[in-house]
Amino acid sequence: MKHGFRRALDRRIQRTLFVDVHEHLVEEKTRLQMAGEHVEVPCDDAALLFWDYACDDLAVAGMPADARDLFFSPNCEPAAKWDVIAPYWARCRNTGVLQAVRATCEILFDETELDAGSFCRISETIASSRPGFYADILETAGIESCHVNSLEAIFCETEYPELLRQDICISWLSHRPDIADLAGQTGIVAHDLQGMHDVIDWFFDRFGPHAVAVKSLGAYSRRLDYAPVSAEAVTSLFRRYAQGGALSPDDDKLLQDHLMHYCVQRAAEYRLPVKIHCGYHAGHDLMPLDRVRLNAADLGPLLMAYPEVRFVLMHMGYPYQEEYIALAKHFTNVYVDLSFAWILSPLATTRFVGEFLTAAPAVKLLAFGGDYRIIEPVVGHARLARTCLARALCHTVESGLFREDEALNLIEPLMRDNALTLFS
Repeated sequence: MKHGFRRALDRRIQRTLFVDVHEHLVEEKTRLQMAGEHVEVPCDDAALLFWDYACDDLAVAGMPADARDLFFSPNCEPAAKWDVIAPYWARCRNTGVLQAVRATCEILFDETELDAGSFCRISETIASSRPGFYADILETAGIESCHVNSLEAIFCETEYPELLRQDICISWLSHRPDIADLAGQTGIVAHDLQGMHDVIDWFFDRFGPHAVAVKSLGAYSRRLDYAPVSAEAVTSLFRRYAQGGALSPDDDKLLQDHLMHYCVQRAAEYRLPVKIHCGYHAGHDLMPLDRVRLNAADLGPLLMAYPEVRFVLMHMGYPYQEEYIALAKHFTNVYVDLSFAWILSPLATTRFVGEFLTAAPAVKLLAFGGDYRIIEPVVGHARLARTCLARALCHTVESGLFREDEALNLIEPLMRDNALTLFS
């Protein structure tokens, strides 16, 4: 492999903008107006850089819950917060998640090393953020637009609709829906199953024309074995549920299965891709790995039931990623995204890209999503993704599987074109 190829590869990757296919970003106005008051924005200092995923690595490295609470408290000064985190930072700064934090500190804040002084300087900058800073940060990250699965609303009517394109979160419609809350949003009280269908219809009819996709987080609470269940089979179950009655686990599954299929059918009508969380669970000390292992196999019947629906299987299914290559290779309607994956395991994701590209059509792979609630770490994650993507493509050339021009010509599709086509 010629040295000039690596330089050309790096240059093209650096100048190509990402279409970021997955974030959970809080609205900019929420971030600016409610820091320290909103559940998703606990404070307004450098601790925010650790709010997504980094806090879990810190916990696994030994940080106790009371220290974590103090670290994210709005009432603790930044200098004191550094004293809280310093020993745990030293223990896990090697992980992909923390590498993204380190890169963010360097790129956004011009701080090459985290210590008490830099932590306080970063805190001052974060606290001085002003309207429009989201666009500035995404530009710095080399991102032209994001897909956002909002945690503030089923569909967030964002103030930046071109920059922050929104998913409809169907989890809150299909998995133990909060009937009272949904009635407050829609004016429709779902006393019966038809009423729940009307609620779902309300969200799709109102937001379907503006959404970029729908998103399901169902894997956090159940297996992904969604069976086709008729309305007749669950009519009485939903009425009991709506009246506050208890459902057995089997009955609960039947009702969820029916509502999930109904949501997918509505997504099909609006030609919205269906994003499904697969693989690793955020958090710590709570992942049922036996259930995660079954995700790829469990999805087969749903994929076959809706050949017209484009399914995006998220996070490369880590740590069972090879199975997702098989699904993307076999099913016309399956795509795989690498959101979250680069920070979960940079080396595993680098290997995955090479394995995917030599097995499945390149059009099936979406190269980046930060998967954050807080926007600043997206910058470091994007740098890590670019570095590892370059390594993956270099390896395909070094191994003799791709010519140099073939590797170069994959950059734009993986980083942006595939997403623009899929979500058009």
